[in-house]
Amino acid sequence: MERSKKIKRLGAGFVAGVLVVAGSWALMGGSAVGSIGAGAPDGVGIPRADAAADPGVPATGPGDIAARAATLLSLLDGEARARATFDLGDEEQFNWAFTPVSRNGLPLKDMTAEQRAAAHGLLQTTMSSQGYHKANAIIELERVLGILEGRPQRRDPEDYYVAIFGTPEAGGPWAWRFEGHHLSLSFSSPSNELTVTGPAFMGANPATVPSGEKAGWRPLGREEDLARGLLFMLSPEQREMAVIAAEAPRDIITGNDREARLDGFEGIPASRLTGEQREMLMGVIWEYVGNMEAESAHAWMARIRDEIPPDELYFAWAGSPEPGEGHYYRVHAPQFLIEYDKTQGNANHVHSVWRDLENDFGGDALARHYEEGHEHN
Repeated sequence: MERSKKIKRLGAGFVAGVLVVAGSWALMGGSAVGSIGAGAPDGVGIPRADAAADPGVPATGPGDIAARAATLLSLLDGEARARATFDLGDEEQFNWAFTPVSRNGLPLKDMTAEQRAAAHGLLQTTMSSQGYHKANAIIELERVLGILEGRPQRRDPEDYYVAIFGTPEAGGPWAWRFEGHHLSLSFSSPSNELTVTGPAFMGANPATVPSGEKAGWRPLGREEDLARGLLFMLSPEQREMAVIAAEAPRDIITGNDREARLDGFEGIPASRLTGEQREMLMGVIWEYVGNMEAESAHAWMARIRDEIPPDELYFAWAGSPEPGEGHYYRVHAPQFLIEYDKTQGNANHVHSVWRDLENDFGGDALARHYEEGHEHN
């Protein structure tokens, strides 16, 4: 009962603020870190699948991305190319991590300026402006974290690695990954289909920069604010369903598992939400889906809105409702999973992930390609 009173007390003002921010974001066609969305026909700034893409972000497809990857490879000499490339389906393709560990691939720090520009060009083409700006913000946080820790040499914003699997070519399957501390982005292109994004991990430490010239900076702030806004919109009865634990887990539950698995569905299904609450849930989802390049992002939103039954789409929360205290949430359907955890570092350290439960690492789409008799080195 006390928790319900606390949420109610915090909720009205917070939700109003989230809706104002979301509405302003929609009208401006962007956010603090950019957006691929243009209009806001469905509330809280989440474009429908038929909404126009941001005119500042040219539409891209598998051919454009493959061309960017081929350009990068053309700039690499024999040794650098050998470090950056792997066979498609190599075990390294599934060896992903988001902590400071030893990695394979070619790091930015070992590239020339021209090669680094090509690597960033590939990343920029594979993501939306929103996603690309978030990725750069996470990289910049390494510098901030080093200063805050008093050990700047320990954190390197150029210790991010490119790995390409297979041969980048329009019409053929291939994949690539961009990865370092708090950033692991896997992209797959199974022939001329849409680019598959997943796993896509983004983290932030600190989640809110406490001091210095970037004090108050929150690169992943909207992921938190929109989900808490939805929590505050729920009635006491709805919250009883949505809140699955009083204490948040210490990290995202699926970790860096090759296959994301949870024991069933928990929380409140979208079928038990009002129309306004569902739009807020779509806003949470869009904050992750909107990191993808425009065509893939809008295809996903169309699928979520039109093909996933509301009783198969769940929102769950664990931990405190209050800002600054440890919490966790997830959005879960048979087709995808979003996890967000903010418990470490005195609840100022974020881990978040998007998992495509059918096509992570190219998954079913890549398997279908090989079943049809296509073979690639």
